[in-house]
Amino acid sequence: MAELRRIGRSELETPPLILGGNVFGWTIDAADGFAVLDAFVAGGGRMIDTADVYMAGVAGNVGGESETIIGQWLNRRGRRDDVLITTKVGLLEIDGGKGLSRAHVEAGIDASLRRLGTDYVDLYLAHRDDPATDQDAVAETFGALVTAGKVRVIGASNFDADRLGSAIAAQERTGAARYQALQNQYNLLERQDYEGAMQDFCAAHGIGMTPYFGLAAGYLTGKYRTAADLQGPRGHGAKAYLEGNGPRVLAALDATAEETGATPAQIALAWIAAQPGITAPIASATSVKQVEELLGAMDLKLSADQLRRLDEASRVAAA
Repeated sequence: MAELRRIGRSELETPPLILGGNVFGWTIDAADGFAVLDAFVAGGGRMIDTADVYMAGVAGNVGGESETIIGQWLNRRGRRDDVLITTKVGLLEIDGGKGLSRAHVEAGIDASLRRLGTDYVDLYLAHRDDPATDQDAVAETFGALVTAGKVRVIGASNFDADRLGSAIAAQERTGAARYQALQNQYNLLERQDYEGAMQDFCAAHGIGMTPYFGLAAGYLTGKYRTAADLQGPRGHGAKAYLEGNGPRVLAALDATAEETGATPAQIALAWIAAQPGITAPIASATSVKQVEELLGAMDLKLSADQLRRLDEASRVAAA
């Protein structure tokens, strides 16, 4: 069984891999989504990440499709107590508005709970900072959700270090529940949103980082090595990595794969999980086969030399 890691200073614990729900209702339908979710839990996974805005950007969708599929799956399996559900608020337009106002957040959580078919969310994230809403007011709003039992733990996503710091100061000032988790982008090719001031702040305040895009839009799986490989609805996201540091990092992943027998995807996720302050990376899958591959990252321990090789390859282009 994979180790369990605590999210911040909360009571929530997860193995070092979180399943991303950003493909449900987009590149896979409900039936395939159920199979992916079943395989993830059967393989020892526990936490599933989604957002109310998933998949509003897809033609014919309005948002909430991912939550709806997860809710249908929860109802179908008849259990809720062995999984942790993360969702987010702030980016989906509700009643003509977005952001973190009390009205928007309260409407958002109620809609998410209906779609998920549950009466609480384990981890609820502010999907993006909202400079237009007073942070004391945001603290009171999220704190009230915890008090009401609609949310167990709260966190932030896509914040910078200064605004995360002022948000937590507001929570402490008002006596409200405090952010325990951060969800920013972080992988071998995207390190700037976490390392440095943010990483130092999270370490000092006991905030668990659960990064998204752990596989750099699929590029770090190794399947997008040339422009000809960029087929399908998800391939465009990997285009930016075909040049620059991308090939160098893939070469380091390939070398490590030869040594370990693990796949590039498993190695890329294990590298993230080994970094200071990381609770668990998020990765999505569109098939049971992909889930089973990703689950292999939970028990993969890279040597100091392997971690250093990947780190050095990753830092070259950023210099």
